[in-house]
Amino acid sequence: MRIADILRRKGASVVTIPADGTVRELLARLADHDIGALVVVDGDPAGGNGSVIGIVTERDVVRRLNQDGDTLLDTEVGEIMTTDVLTSRPDDDLDTIAHMMTERRVRHLPVMDGNRLAGVVSIGDVVKSRIEQLEHDRGALEHYIAG
Repeated sequence: MRIADILRRKGASVVTIPADGTVRELLARLADHDIGALVVVDGDPAGGNGSVIGIVTERDVVRRLNQDGDTLLDTEVGEIMTTDVLTSRPDDDLDTIAHMMTERRVRHLPVMDGNRLAGVVSIGDVVKSRIEQLEHDRGALEHYIAG
Protein backbone atom coordinates (compact mmCIF):
# COMPACT_ATOMS: atom_id res chain seq x y z
CA MET A 1 0.00 0.00 0.00
CA ARG A 2 1.16 3.53 -0.80
CA ILE A 3 0.62 6.94 0.79
CA ALA A 4 -1.44 7.90 -2.28
CA ASP A 5 -3.95 5.17 -1.29
CA ILE A 6 -4.49 6.82 2.10
CA LEU A 7 -4.89 10.26 0.51
CA ARG A 8 -7.44 8.89 -1.96
CA ARG A 9 -9.59 7.69 0.93
CA LYS A 10 -9.20 10.57 3.36
CA GLY A 11 -8.82 13.41 0.89
CA ALA A 12 -5.96 15.71 0.11
CA SER A 13 -7.11 18.94 1.72
CA VAL A 14 -4.50 20.50 3.99
CA VAL A 15 -5.05 23.22 6.55
CA THR A 16 -2.10 25.61 6.52
CA ILE A 17 -0.97 28.73 8.30
CA PRO A 18 1.64 31.36 7.39
CA ALA A 19 4.68 31.77 9.63
CA ASP A 20 3.51 35.24 10.63
CA GLY A 21 0.15 33.92 11.86
CA THR A 22 -0.28 33.99 15.62
CA VAL A 23 -0.53 31.07 17.99
CA ARG A 24 -4.05 32.32 18.75
CA GLU A 25 -4.94 31.86 15.04
CA LEU A 26 -3.23 28.47 15.05
CA LEU A 27 -5.31 27.27 17.99
CA ALA A 28 -8.52 28.44 16.33
CA ARG A 29 -7.70 26.53 13.12
CA LEU A 30 -6.75 23.39 15.03
CA ALA A 31 -10.05 23.53 16.94
CA ASP A 32 -12.18 24.46 13.91
CA HIS A 33 -10.83 21.54 11.88
CA ASP A 34 -10.41 19.10 14.79
CA ILE A 35 -6.80 18.37 13.87
CA GLY A 36 -3.49 18.22 15.73
CA ALA A 37 -1.07 19.97 13.38
CA LEU A 38 -0.84 22.62 10.69
CA VAL A 39 1.64 22.88 7.87
CA VAL A 40 3.38 26.26 7.86
CA VAL A 41 3.71 27.75 4.40
CA ASP A 42 5.38 30.66 2.73
CA GLY A 43 3.29 32.00 -0.12
CA ASP A 44 -0.09 30.82 -1.39
CA PRO A 45 -0.55 27.03 -1.23
CA ALA A 46 -3.97 27.30 -2.92
CA GLY A 47 -2.35 28.97 -5.91
CA GLY A 48 0.24 26.22 -6.13
CA ASN A 49 3.21 28.42 -5.24
CA GLY A 50 3.27 28.09 -1.47
CA SER A 51 6.25 26.28 -0.07
CA VAL A 52 6.38 24.24 3.12
CA ILE A 53 8.65 25.90 5.64
CA GLY A 54 7.57 24.15 8.82
CA ILE A 55 4.98 22.26 10.80
CA VAL A 56 3.44 23.19 14.12
CA THR A 57 1.60 20.80 16.42
CA GLU A 58 -0.41 20.85 19.61
CA ARG A 59 2.70 19.50 21.33
CA ASP A 60 4.73 22.54 20.21
CA VAL A 61 2.11 24.85 21.70
CA VAL A 62 1.89 22.99 25.02
CA ARG A 63 5.65 22.97 25.51
CA ARG A 64 5.98 26.69 24.81
CA LEU A 65 2.87 27.54 26.82
CA ASN A 66 4.48 25.93 29.84
CA GLN A 67 7.57 28.07 29.27
CA ASP A 68 6.02 31.41 28.20
CA GLY A 69 2.52 31.42 29.67
CA ASP A 70 -0.38 33.11 27.93
CA THR A 71 1.88 35.67 26.24
CA LEU A 72 2.49 32.85 23.77
CA LEU A 73 -0.93 33.47 22.21
CA ASP A 74 0.31 36.58 20.39
CA THR A 75 3.59 34.96 19.32
CA GLU A 76 4.11 34.25 15.62
CA VAL A 77 3.86 30.62 14.58
CA GLY A 78 7.28 30.88 12.95
CA GLU A 79 8.83 31.17 16.41
CA ILE A 80 7.49 27.82 17.65
CA MET A 81 7.27 25.72 14.47
CA THR A 82 9.51 22.79 13.64
CA THR A 83 11.60 23.71 10.60
CA ASP A 84 13.20 20.31 10.00
CA VAL A 85 10.08 18.89 8.35
CA LEU A 86 10.02 15.21 7.52
CA THR A 87 7.93 14.67 4.37
CA SER A 88 6.81 11.81 2.19
CA ARG A 89 5.79 11.32 -1.43
CA PRO A 90 2.54 9.81 -2.70
CA ASP A 91 4.39 6.74 -4.01
CA ASP A 92 6.12 5.99 -0.68
CA ASP A 93 5.41 2.57 0.81
CA LEU A 94 3.16 2.63 3.89
CA ASP A 95 5.30 0.19 5.89
CA THR A 96 8.40 2.32 5.32
CA ILE A 97 6.56 5.47 6.37
CA ALA A 98 5.12 3.77 9.47
CA HIS A 99 8.61 2.71 10.53
CA MET A 100 10.05 6.18 9.85
CA MET A 101 7.26 7.94 11.79
CA THR A 102 7.74 5.60 14.74
CA GLU A 103 11.53 5.93 14.76
CA ARG A 104 11.50 9.74 14.44
CA ARG A 105 8.47 10.12 16.77
CA VAL A 106 6.57 12.09 14.13
CA ARG A 107 2.78 12.14 14.23
CA HIS A 108 2.05 14.24 11.13
CA LEU A 109 3.74 13.96 7.77
CA PRO A 110 3.20 16.41 4.90
CA VAL A 111 3.00 14.64 1.55
CA MET A 112 4.82 16.40 -1.29
CA ASP A 113 4.16 15.71 -4.96
CA GLY A 114 7.18 17.44 -6.42
CA ASN A 115 7.00 20.97 -5.00
CA ARG A 116 3.23 20.77 -4.40
CA LEU A 117 1.74 20.00 -0.99
CA ALA A 118 -0.48 17.01 -1.79
CA GLY A 119 -1.84 16.20 1.68
CA VAL A 120 -0.97 15.28 5.24
CA VAL A 121 -0.86 11.79 6.71
CA SER A 122 -1.11 11.25 10.46
CA ILE A 123 0.07 8.27 12.46
CA GLY A 124 -3.64 7.56 13.03
CA ASP A 125 -4.18 7.33 9.27
CA VAL A 126 -1.28 4.89 9.00
CA VAL A 127 -2.50 2.70 11.87
CA LYS A 128 -6.08 2.68 10.53
CA SER A 129 -4.86 1.63 7.10
CA ARG A 130 -2.70 -1.16 8.51
CA ILE A 131 -5.58 -2.48 10.64
CA GLU A 132 -7.88 -2.50 7.59
CA GLN A 133 -5.26 -4.43 5.64
CA LEU A 134 -4.87 -6.97 8.45
CA GLU A 135 -8.64 -7.44 8.67
CA HIS A 136 -8.81 -7.94 4.91
CA ASP A 137 -6.01 -10.51 5.02
CA ARG A 138 -7.67 -12.33 7.93
CA GLY A 139 -10.97 -12.49 6.03
CA ALA A 140 -9.23 -13.86 2.96
CA LEU A 141 -7.48 -16.53 5.04
CA GLU A 142 -10.72 -17.51 6.77
CA HIS A 143 -12.44 -17.79 3.39
CA TYR A 144 -9.56 -19.88 2.04
CA ILE A 145 -9.58 -22.22 5.07
CA ALA A 146 -13.36 -22.59 5.04
CA GLY A 147 -12.96 -23.26 1.36
